[in-house]
Amino acid sequence: MRKVMIILIVLALAVSSCNLPAGTPTQSAPTQAPFTDTPVPPTDTPAPTATSTNTPTETATFTPSPTATDTLTPTPAVFGPDNFPADLNPLTGLAPASPDLLNRRPVAVKINLVPRSYYRPPFGLSLADIVYDYYHNGGYSRLHAIFYGNNADLVGPVRSGRMFDGDLVRMYKSVFAYGSADRKINNRLLNSEFSDRLVLEGSRSDCPPTDKAPLCRYNKDGYDYLLGSTTAIENFVKAKGVDIGRQDLRGMSFSALTPENGQPGTQAYARYSGDNYARWDYDAASGKYLRFEDDAWDNANGKDEKYAPLVDRLNNQQISAENVVFIIVRHEYYQDPPNEIVDILLSGTGDAYAFRDGQMYKVTWNRPTNTSVLFLTNPDGTPFAFKPGQTWFQIMGVSSKITEPNPGVWRFNFVFP
Repeated sequence: MRKVMIILIVLALAVSSCNLPAGTPTQSAPTQAPFTDTPVPPTDTPAPTATSTNTPTETATFTPSPTATDTLTPTPAVFGPDNFPADLNPLTGLAPASPDLLNRRPVAVKINLVPRSYYRPPFGLSLADIVYDYYHNGGYSRLHAIFYGNNADLVGPVRSGRMFDGDLVRMYKSVFAYGSADRKINNRLLNSEFSDRLVLEGSRSDCPPTDKAPLCRYNKDGYDYLLGSTTAIENFVKAKGVDIGRQDLRGMSFSALTPENGQPGTQAYARYSGDNYARWDYDAASGKYLRFEDDAWDNANGKDEKYAPLVDRLNNQQISAENVVFIIVRHEYYQDPPNEIVDILLSGTGDAYAFRDGQMYKVTWNRPTNTSVLFLTNPDGTPFAFKPGQTWFQIMGVSSKITEPNPGVWRFNFVFP
């Protein structure tokens, strides 16, 4: 009888152990195989959160990527100012189509958009990594476009250089193609330490560009454009025995994650005069700012501004950028008007307004040495992260008028200096 009682007690304990709620954590649970042929009986008791540790393989398999960062840059999510892999472009935070493109100096080209009826649309501008738009003279600005992660078979219209181009060549250690300049400006550029990396038009040559004539003339509909090829410009300098090997271009920082503490910044105006103004509109679908250019003379302080999309003649795509940064810099006359020559004193630090992801951030621009790539810092001194992609820098004078006429809409009206 005693043996029978012992057997009954053991059977009762075995049955009760099978009635534990599903998912109850136990010390032995982690050692169980995550998958089994034995089906788990249904239960009305919800599985506690801790049960996810019982099946680590299954959980990892179905965990979604937390952000789009993984598709743009590998882990870690933030790159710069120093930790760039060899195959990552330090000017965009993206990997180029071919890693070989990074084993060279950037190629910079001076581009003009004025007058609108003659020089638009431009060639190849959508392929630039970085573009500087800055005041030249007479109420007009011009563009300094830097190509590194891409090449452009045709780029232009190419026009004359200015003093500020020398600063940009030093910053980005680039080869620079331009269409001559005022004698005083040319003397400064041609007597610089980078003079062997300058490319000007030689004897007149019809397009397409070649390695021996990287700047050529393109005639269409009565217009005569000076154009270039970034590959031909690079090969032309290389053939002269100039060092065009990879340079140290670290300094910028990148993250696909939108920084905190921004203000709405969905539209930004850059006005240099009534005949030279532009607008950037944030497009949420692409995550980029789209460029619109002046389409009529406005002499009413912005009331009669008219805009048209600025497109690239090579691919008929509207010019866009992931980042648009307004840099506030002191300007000085190297030569007074009416034949003005302007010097832009981009050295040290100053105020800046960075636009990305539909947000605006008040930051600081930094250029501690002549050869430092321009970078941005937050108010606490930490690096400000650009969005991976293209960047346009709009250079404005320290006296420029900055307003927010409507929430998220910012106007920057250039005033000298």
